[in-house]
Amino acid sequence: MDVPAQFAAHPWHGVDPGPDFPRAFTAFIEIVPTDTVKYELDKATGILKVDRPQLFSNVCPTLYGLVPRTYCGTRVAKLCEGKTGRAGLKGDGDPMDVCVLTEKPITHAQILVPAVPIGGLRMLDNDEVDDKILAVLKGDAVYGALTDVSEMPRSLVDRLRHYFLTYKQKPGEPGGSAAPVEITHVYGRDEALAVLEASRDDYRARFG
Repeated sequence: MDVPAQFAAHPWHGVDPGPDFPRAFTAFIEIVPTDTVKYELDKATGILKVDRPQLFSNVCPTLYGLVPRTYCGTRVAKLCEGKTGRAGLKGDGDPMDVCVLTEKPITHAQILVPAVPIGGLRMLDNDEVDDKILAVLKGDAVYGALTDVSEMPRSLVDRLRHYFLTYKQKPGEPGGSAAPVEITHVYGRDEALAVLEASRDDYRARFG
């Protein structure tokens, strides 16, 4: 039996984020705004899997995915400790998450998109660092000219904050989820570049 000469690349390990990283990179999209189920990458196989149904009617207002060959480890955690003044934090052990803004109605995930970072959300999930990089689709007619999170519509920043603060909340739990989620800062482009560089260094230290 003939063996295929090439297999599909693993989205986390097998995709090159690009020569201009971190100022621009290729992102792998796991979720689009019309999804009512949270999908995430299965780390072992590189195939999307169902994580859980969205528990409330709110959905992620942007494309959502990961930055290939990044890892939230000790360096990302140290950055967060320095910015928050907290000790004992650790990275969540996942690739760096990214929200990509576009005016185009992209309706399915498991695609690669060119992204340009403009900022981020510093998020803690039960004392694990779980930052969300904010980026724009390169060349996008509406958002492509944005260079910093300060230029984003405030309402969109608020929607993103609300989504991530509540997306694990169970119906009937007024106090939030069992693992408290907190967004300590909304930061700009320069800090997003530093977080991305730290996540690349964490990836190299973890995987070589």
